[in-house]
Amino acid sequence: MPGGQTDGQQRDEIESAAPRLVRGLSTRLLWLTVMFVMIAEVLIFVPSVANMRLAWLRDRLNTAGAASVVIDGLQPIELPRAVQDSALMATGTKAIALRSDGTSKLLAVENMPPQVDLTYDLRDVPMLDAVRDALSTLLFGGDRIMQVYGPVGDSDTEIELLLEESSLRNAMLAYARQVFSVSIIISLFTAVLIFLAINRMMIVPMRRLTRSMQAFAAEPENPARVLRAGSGGDEIAVAERHLAAMQEQLQKTLKQQKNLADLGLAVSKINHDMRNILASAQLMSDRLVDVEDPMVKSFAPKLLRTIDRAVGYTSEVLAYGQASEAEPRRRRFPLCHLVQEVRDILAIDPAHGIQFVDVVPEDLEVDADSEQLFRVIHNICRNAVQALSNHLPSDASQERCVTLTAHRVGTVVSISIDDTGPGMPPKARENLFAAFRGSARSGGTGLGLAIARELVLAHRGTIALVEKPDPGTLFRIEIPDRPVALEDWRARLERQ
Repeated sequence: MPGGQTDGQQRDEIESAAPRLVRGLSTRLLWLTVMFVMIAEVLIFVPSVANMRLAWLRDRLNTAGAASVVIDGLQPIELPRAVQDSALMATGTKAIALRSDGTSKLLAVENMPPQVDLTYDLRDVPMLDAVRDALSTLLFGGDRIMQVYGPVGDSDTEIELLLEESSLRNAMLAYARQVFSVSIIISLFTAVLIFLAINRMMIVPMRRLTRSMQAFAAEPENPARVLRAGSGGDEIAVAERHLAAMQEQLQKTLKQQKNLADLGLAVSKINHDMRNILASAQLMSDRLVDVEDPMVKSFAPKLLRTIDRAVGYTSEVLAYGQASEAEPRRRRFPLCHLVQEVRDILAIDPAHGIQFVDVVPEDLEVDADSEQLFRVIHNICRNAVQALSNHLPSDASQERCVTLTAHRVGTVVSISIDDTGPGMPPKARENLFAAFRGSARSGGTGLGLAIARELVLAHRGTIALVEKPDPGTLFRIEIPDRPVALEDWRARLERQ
């Protein structure tokens, strides 16, 4: 296939570019609009045809009333047959009678029908009765004889007519056809206007959103595929802006994932050689134990622990990019020993004027993985020392120091790491604990805080940046003790 496209892909493109008539939202909208307008016209048609029927009957009644006044003035002269036929033809009736003072006078008659099927009094007709009678005439009328009577003007005299229902029904059918034709024209015209308006306001933007999502799904890494949102205030414009923001965020996330994958690939290439180098350093450092120099003997254990920790890091260096950190191997141990080890590893040069203040009680124990908690505290303290090394306070009397405090509240150990540095910049605060974005210094990766947060969460704890009135940065770490099963607690009591 040209361009490497399959038949299914071409079919999807054709369907998305030109939706079928029955599937298009705009087509459905057009037909629904026509249908709803027709329903509205039907609701209007029923009372209008009832009014038309009453108007038609009243018109015949008024015409017959005018003729009856003339005919009644010629009484008692008997009207010739030709005059009666002319009067009946002008009114469209079969008989005309006049009621006055309790008596009824037959003014003109053609052939008296054997029976009267329907009787209507036009003096005061309720709307529901008029609608019912109109539907009865349209649906069942045709061969029935109707008796219709009503007043002549404002007088007490009533005019009574006999007429065939077929003429009324034919007039009503003609009116219905006329109304139906006008309704069709109005419905189509209204539907087209509504369709054009809604198609411009909704359907076209929705198609634009759909095409943008399809194009972005095909090439999510291409910045040109990000939707250019409009500046309107309607719901679709808001949806466009949110979609564009999500696409931009997704592109950034994909870029970060690619960076992580590239980083993992690069680290995996040097991991083997790094482990060999560290193993050689470990073998050589083991010989330092045999040296009798007191200075060497004091530093040799720390050097060995540092190299051992580096070897362990190289074994788990890919864990962040491939999966989560290992489950903590928790135990209770004095926190002050770990803090002292962090202080020794930092090896702060006194010439830099940076102090490390340790305010951790000697009897304070924490239930945690010592290696993972060391990494968390060491990362934050190292960041603090680096920030202080590049910071010169405006007040020369202000001390540059890192203060580490800890205390226990119930089953939770709270550790605070406070420095008097410049504080975190706004960009670092916005992307706190985000890899490759949360670095507070130029050239940093931001992985330190991201890894620290992951390790603290693995302990079911929390780590947060705490606001403080003085300059600097304050992190607070809270590590809860492990829940103790009832059986373990009873076994511990028995051992005691």
